[in-house]
Parts: sequence; C-alpha cells; structure tokens
Amino acid sequence: MTHPSSTGSRRIVVLGTGGTIAGSSPEAGANLGYTAGTVSVEDLLGGITTPKGFALHAEQVAQLDSKDMDTATWQALHERCEHWLAHEDVAGLVITHGTDTAEETAFFLHSVLSSIKPVVLACAMRPSTALMPDGPQNLRDALAIVATPAAAGVTVVCAGEIHGAVEVRKDHPYRLDAFGSGDAGPIGYVEEGGVRLLRHWPPTEASNQTGEAVTLPAVNRWPRVEIVLSHAGASGALIDTLVRERQSGTSEPVAGIVLGATGNASLHHAIEQAAHRARAAGIEIRVAARCNEGRLLPTPEAAFPIMAALSPVKARIALMLALCRDTHHAR
Repeated sequence: MTHPSSTGSRRIVVLGTGGTIAGSSPEAGANLGYTAGTVSVEDLLGGITTPKGFALHAEQVAQLDSKDMDTATWQALHERCEHWLAHEDVAGLVITHGTDTAEETAFFLHSVLSSIKPVVLACAMRPSTALMPDGPQNLRDALAIVATPAAAGVTVVCAGEIHGAVEVRKDHPYRLDAFGSGDAGPIGYVEEGGVRLLRHWPPTEASNQTGEAVTLPAVNRWPRVEIVLSHAGASGALIDTLVRERQSGTSEPVAGIVLGATGNASLHHAIEQAAHRARAAGIEIRVAARCNEGRLLPTPEAAFPIMAALSPVKARIALMLALCRDTHHAR
C-alpha cells in the first residue's frame, strides 16, 4: 500500500512486524491485558502525516509479539530490507516492532545490512487501543528520522529518544521511555518533527563492512547459541547438560554459549570449569557483561574471548553470525 504526498518523489518504506504498537485490547482504553500484533501496518499509518517530499509504502512482513521473535522472521526481515534499500528512490525504512526484542533485531540488522541508509525501529509501550497510545508519535518520529538528510544506520526511536543499535537496551517494563543506551546516552532527540543530534549517527562500518549483501543460511540451519548467566551459587550443570545433548547426536546441537559475566568478565568457578569442558567438546564460548553500563576491559589471562561492548543477547547474535560465516567459508 502506498500513501502519496504532494511531491512524493522519494519513498519511505514501512515494514510491519507486529508488537505492542500493533496491539489491541477488547477493553477500551486498557494499557495491560492486550494482544500484541493484531493491527495491520496499513491501519497503523492511518492518520499519520507523510513527511513533505515523500510517499509512504507499507508492507506486512510478520505479525507477532516480539517476545516470540525468531530467526525465520529475522531472515524474512533481512530479505525485505535488502530488497527495498536497493531501490534508489527509497530514502530509508521504518520497522514497526515490539519493545521486548527491539534491541536484538536492531543489532541483527546493524550487523547484516549492506546499505547505510537509515533503518528506524518504531515501537510502543501501550497498545493502539489505549486511551493515550504512544505508538503514533513514535511512528511519526521514526518517519522524521528517515526524512532527515544525514540520517544513517540502524536506530530505535521511543519517547522522542534516538538510540543506536549497538548500545540500545530495554531498561523498564512499562514506562513510556523504556529504552536507554547506558553511559553512551541517546544519539539524539526528535523534537516537534525535527532531529537534534547529541552525537554522530551509528557508525556506517557495521559488522558487515563489505558493502555486500550477507547470505544467511536456511532457517533450519542457523547455529544454535545459548546464554548462561554467572551468578551466586552457580553449578555449571546447565552447560554440562548442553554438552551431553550435543554429544548425544541431537538434530540441533548447541554450537555456542555466551556467558553473562559478573563484574569485569568474572565468572563463578563452576561456570568457568564447565565452559572449559564445553570448549573441549567443540562448543564456541564467548563472555559478555551482565552490567548495564560501561564495557569490559579484557585482561591477558582471560580464559575465553570477550565481547567487550555487547550485552549477552547481542553477543549471542554476534556469535551466531560469526558461526554462520565460518560455516559458509568452510564449504
């Protein structure tokens, strides 16, 4: 579906994936107890003013609650993003998305997209049927970002704040300004339809530095990577279970484990010992931080590779993609 504007020589493509922004409740005005992913992206654009000089094109890629985000949806989203970003007249993309895994999808796209055109995830903390839904304003702000001439890279916009894909995380379960970027802070703000930058747009030299489209494996061939947190009283039993499962010949063996470390990459001794056993069994091990701010400072005696600037969920994506590349190159 295309929404024309008066001069619409360029297009902004809006890809819908569901989420709270597309949620609805049978109870009028309710903020809780709604069902995510029930309103089409075309309906979400109803009443939204198109930025001057642009036309909007809407496409429904998925319709789900983002807590259930999966690699099949990422695969489809990646393909549609690459398709539209290759069009010369497309200025950029807006993706309507749930808040629960927006930081993961944003980092995934940051890591695999070949274009530096702006891709903005717009979300909401209240469903579309709420008394005062926040989704429409977040959607307007996302369109304003894409229409900004210098905008680049993958970002998330929520409550007027623009967050980069590498730093963004969901910090609060119900506040409208639920996202933060740790000590890096937001990239900027959208104020009355205009963008005010605090720092540069996300680096255009993302994990995919070749400028070429990334070839992802078939959905059923993505490497399985799990996350295990180090904590008081840890036993290492979860890691040993994953090793035994791999050795049993299961059809989907774990290929990697990300350890969520306390402090500056510190691990409970039982977790560390189990991780050594897992590595000996052929499982890739990475360490990421449980801490929400700062970054890890690796020491020479670090037992495993450290993902210094990534949260465990983003380190998981980075390891999955690295294993995908290793598998592709091994063929």
